[in-house]
Amino acid sequence: MAEYKWPEAGKRALIGKRTNRVDGPAKVSGSAKYTYDVKRPGMLYGKILRCPHAHARIVSIDTSEAEKLLGVKAVRIIQGPGTEIQWAGDEVVGVAAVEETIAEDALRKIKVQYEKLPHLVHEEELEKVGDRAKPAAEQVSGDPDSAFKEAGVVVEGYYGLPVITHCALEAHGCVAEWEDEQNLTVWPSTQGVARVAGQFAETLGLPAGNVRALMQYVGGGFGAKFSPDRWGVETARLAKQAGKPVKLMLERAPELMVAGARPSAFARIKVAATKDGTFTAWQSESWGTGGIGGGGSPPIPYVWNPPHQRKRHTAIAANIGSARAWRAPNHPQACFLTMCAIEDLAAALKMDPLEFCLKNIALTGERSEIYRQELIQCAELMDWKKKWHPRGDPSVGPIKRGLGLAIHTWGGRAHDSECRATIHPDGSVEVSLCTQDLGTGTRTVVAIVAAETFGLPVDAIKLNVGDTRLPPSGGSGGSTTVGGVSSSTRRAAQNALEQLFAKVAPDLGVAPEQLEAAGGTIRVKGNPSKNLTWKQAAAKLGVTPIHATGKNPGPGNLNSSGVGGVQMADVSVDVETGVVKINKMAAVQDCGLIIDPKLAESQVYGAMIMGICYSLFEEKVMDRATGRMLNPNMEFYKLAGMADIGELVVQMVTGPEHDSRGVIGLGEPPVISPGPAIGNAVANAIGVRVPTLPLTPERVLAALEKGGVA
Repeated sequence: MAEYKWPEAGKRALIGKRTNRVDGPAKVSGSAKYTYDVKRPGMLYGKILRCPHAHARIVSIDTSEAEKLLGVKAVRIIQGPGTEIQWAGDEVVGVAAVEETIAEDALRKIKVQYEKLPHLVHEEELEKVGDRAKPAAEQVSGDPDSAFKEAGVVVEGYYGLPVITHCALEAHGCVAEWEDEQNLTVWPSTQGVARVAGQFAETLGLPAGNVRALMQYVGGGFGAKFSPDRWGVETARLAKQAGKPVKLMLERAPELMVAGARPSAFARIKVAATKDGTFTAWQSESWGTGGIGGGGSPPIPYVWNPPHQRKRHTAIAANIGSARAWRAPNHPQACFLTMCAIEDLAAALKMDPLEFCLKNIALTGERSEIYRQELIQCAELMDWKKKWHPRGDPSVGPIKRGLGLAIHTWGGRAHDSECRATIHPDGSVEVSLCTQDLGTGTRTVVAIVAAETFGLPVDAIKLNVGDTRLPPSGGSGGSTTVGGVSSSTRRAAQNALEQLFAKVAPDLGVAPEQLEAAGGTIRVKGNPSKNLTWKQAAAKLGVTPIHATGKNPGPGNLNSSGVGGVQMADVSVDVETGVVKINKMAAVQDCGLIIDPKLAESQVYGAMIMGICYSLFEEKVMDRATGRMLNPNMEFYKLAGMADIGELVVQMVTGPEHDSRGVIGLGEPPVISPGPAIGNAVANAIGVRVPTLPLTPERVLAALEKGGVA
């Protein structure tokens, strides 16, 4: 049996080397096809009539005029009279027509009467939410009362992050086509090809094997695209009713209104330390909303574990649409609340926050030594010791400069995955598994691992993904994909190679276990001149290809979980206009064995850009009176542009102690720290805390009025 392990550092031809994305040419040439690009013969276009009220009961629906419209092929009432709607934009009626414009005309002919009900869409003022509050039990550890009494310094602050949306460039949606009454094919924009097919089957009452899902490329998800959603299921129902394929993709407004959002988090926090800067106590009253369900509790204090704590969280049921996982669920919120409070405590102690963190690093637990090293490395990248100053840049002029930092953690455990590796007699190699590449480089990782194992170049691997007729693999969430697919691929490739060794060993006059694959050959270990080329070896198969599977979990230690990182920001703030500019951000990140450093760095760069977006611009703005989102478009739901990014520096932490942990996911952790790193840098620059994100000019100027630098 094969020994399942990663090759040693000195014997890696591809793993750990900088490799270009295998899907890059398809994307830049336009040949990559997304759900938006799917067009089936005779396809119809679906549209949804949505409720305009944040909270209402449907009294009556009249679809008769819409049904008479020429070109309309199907009309379905999704939620009928008597249904209570809990957010503006919820689905009421679906229509399918031969053209999008006709479907839109049909929506305008549908008459719906509503009974409006009281709504809540603003949760920041906890005292005004009434019975929408769902407080959890208070949690106490140690003796916080005594700790605060005995502390040398006590600081109290208010901090918060608003609800933001996922804002993927490709909106949610799918194409649905029935082969017959019991067999359905869907082309969804999804983060879980295998998973979404099962959900369609369950909801529609079909056997699981009767739904085939196909998807090669997805234009972003960030945690929001795991379910077919009501609109996806209704697309299939409209297609069945019309007897034609139907495509239904969300427009930008409903995408931002109802396709998922990251919950808010606000907190009143009190922290304490001894006069020498030892962090001793934490107390917090936090709250937030993830929609009508309330939302989860951010894990505060985040990463740090002082000995004395008291905390309570209140979830608030708000009529704003449902929350969904958003790249590192609850961690960006927890990190912002915690790191801002810690930086304010360091400022009160007149300590450099870097020194405060290093002094108290033992409170971060078993990863404390890694954090210490990462803090030092990141500080060197930022020239922290030279550039840092106490709060409030004293320089002359309106432009004030400051530094801030944050640390974060994440799991990244590998998901279940099955892979099939095939070696054909002509020497071609196929690797097949029903995974998906969100743009993170999954295709490239799988190809590198297979090529490394077979001793072939990356372009020798034909990769099949995105089809539920392939061996199943998990959805891409929780940073679980790279560990799952790399491990199943490694095992499948090793199993296939073991069979090939058995076939060619007699020709080389040695036992199969004395063979290795390297440099496009099958050769004898220690005697590389005694070899067969890969094609010569494959020809020994005759007419029967080798098929081998590998699974994760499986034998051998190929992956683990638990990563961390440090980020620092250098910002300038114009105290006359309130505009914040990112000068430089640095990230130091560990993630176990790195398959492709270029892809790993790309993940961190993307996360830092995403962090700049939510730190400076993003907010789901709700109207108190109507309960509607006021900025459901790309004009007023702001994202960062190239001029807003600044210089980004990424350093991946590597070495034998990290390689030995195997592959660990990286998709989520680096998006956690930008908010507090940037927020702390602004406080360092202007001398006063801007308590809530995003750091808009209005919020910065409001904070300055309370006593910042002149």
